[in-house]
Amino acid sequence: MAEIEVLEGVRDVAPGAWNALAAADSPFLEWEWLASLEESGAVGPETGWAPKPLVVRDAGRLVAAVPLYLKGHSEGEFVFDWSWADAAERAGIAYYPKLLVGVPFTPVTGGRLLTAPDVDRAALLPVLARALRELCDANRLSGVHVNFCRGDEREALEAEGFLGRLGFQYHWRRDGEGSFDDYLGRLRSKRRNQVRRERREIGRQGVAVEALHGEAIPDELFATMFDVYLSTIRENPWGRQYLNRRFFELLRERFRHRLCFVVARREGDVVAGTVNVQKDDALYGRYWGAFETLRNLHFEVCYYAGIEHCIERGLDRFEPGAGGHYKQMRGFDARPTWSCHYLTDPRLSDAVSRFLAAERAEARDAIDWYVDHTAFRRDAEEPAGEP
Repeated sequence: MAEIEVLEGVRDVAPGAWNALAAADSPFLEWEWLASLEESGAVGPETGWAPKPLVVRDAGRLVAAVPLYLKGHSEGEFVFDWSWADAAERAGIAYYPKLLVGVPFTPVTGGRLLTAPDVDRAALLPVLARALRELCDANRLSGVHVNFCRGDEREALEAEGFLGRLGFQYHWRRDGEGSFDDYLGRLRSKRRNQVRRERREIGRQGVAVEALHGEAIPDELFATMFDVYLSTIRENPWGRQYLNRRFFELLRERFRHRLCFVVARREGDVVAGTVNVQKDDALYGRYWGAFETLRNLHFEVCYYAGIEHCIERGLDRFEPGAGGHYKQMRGFDARPTWSCHYLTDPRLSDAVSRFLAAERAEARDAIDWYVDHTAFRRDAEEPAGEP
């Protein structure tokens, strides 16, 4: 008989048992990432991110799990529900606390209802979806929000009364490129010339850029990359510091094999960088920052160096993060993302349902437009060589 339990953190689960559920999925679902967020204090009750992982055991063996958090606010989610919270407040509905299924501060699609590879996943998904709804109802919370979920999870959640929300991000996909020049050759001439100009400008400013993966990352670079992360937060009014230095130290100890740091140096000194995470055939861009303001540095460090690294390492996908239509002009095409939402108050649920129907239509139109206006050449549209 399967038993469902809510724990006080991923750290309450053995690393091997948790990772057996996330083995083929996003690296951000691995025990080392999630437990490091907890241990560093980046997530916890005092930050409004109280870990409450839901687990299912069969004869004592972990067969399913959900990365679940009790939230006291809506920050760090990247599926924005501020307007829903405002509407709830105006209607006298307590919106917080709420339940959130996802990875803190990480807008990356991945499994949210995790199951062991040797169990009947199709049979377990409805059980997990129902457990989330019942947990919410029993504790009289406003709702459950499952962000950046996969397609089969969405189907199971919608069958339990969750509302589907469509968004999109910009991702690069490799299409047989064996070199960066091959990537340039796929671009339309205007975009190709733009990339070349931007990369030449980096060289003229005396900047050298390299990608360091895994054991090639020196220990001392972790402290610098934390300062890189802070630089963006401190320079932008919308910046929010979610991570701390201890988290970066734990990544050095536990997660180095998954990391790829892109580092820009001038006269030997680090001037900018990005923290990326790599697993299987994909690279995920997470944090960017710069100590100097240099022309086109952002595009080189955040996009071109990542694409080049993917091509050299044989990676097929590069997800550089949420937002930024300027990514589309550099070969990152629009890809749909989904979240699912269960709201207990029927008034709020009905209003959100109408809103989401209109938003889905707008998102589909936007995705279609970006696909039609891709930065890549159509077949035989123009020559790929020098203009």
